[in-house]
Amino acid sequence: MRHVEIKVLVPSQEARTVFDSIIRWERYPDLAPHVHTTTVHGTLPAAECSSSWELHFRSGLLRWTERDEFSVEDLTARFEQTDGDFDSFEGVWTLRQQGADVTVGFAADFDFGIPSLEGILDPIAERVIKESAAWAVTGLFPGAQVLGDADLSDIRPETAAA
Repeated sequence: MRHVEIKVLVPSQEARTVFDSIIRWERYPDLAPHVHTTTVHGTLPAAECSSSWELHFRSGLLRWTERDEFSVEDLTARFEQTDGDFDSFEGVWTLRQQGADVTVGFAADFDFGIPSLEGILDPIAERVIKESAAWAVTGLFPGAQVLGDADLSDIRPETAAA
C-alpha cells in the first residue's frame, strides 16, 4: 500500500469557507490538469454522497467511483473507492484554522493490487494524486502555499497548463 500526503497553507481565510470550496469536486477538472473529469452523484447536504473521477495516467485514464463522507463539524472529507481501477483507494482532507490562516491536509492510501508493477505504477500515481490535490487548492486560493514538499513547491495555478 502506498501513502501520499500533502499540506497546504491557505492565508487569510476561514476554515469553513476553504472546506466548502475544497469539496466542490466538479471544479477540479478546471483546476488540475491531471483531472480529466469528475461527476458528483451526491454532495452536502445529502446524506449519501459519492463522486466518479477520471485522471490522466500514463497513456490512458485512471478511473474510480468513491463514497464521500463530509463532516462540517470536524472539517474533514473522507473518501473510499467503491469501484474502479485501484484495488483499494481511500483518504481524507483535513482542515484546521491556524490563527488567520487555514492548513489543508490531504492524505491517501492506495494499492493497485499488482505487486509486480508497483515499482512502475505507484510512483506515477503518487505524483499524479499529489499534484492534483496541490493544484486544486492553489487554484482555489491563489495565495496558497504547499508546505514541506520540495517537489510541489512550484505548484501554482499558472503552472497547471504546463
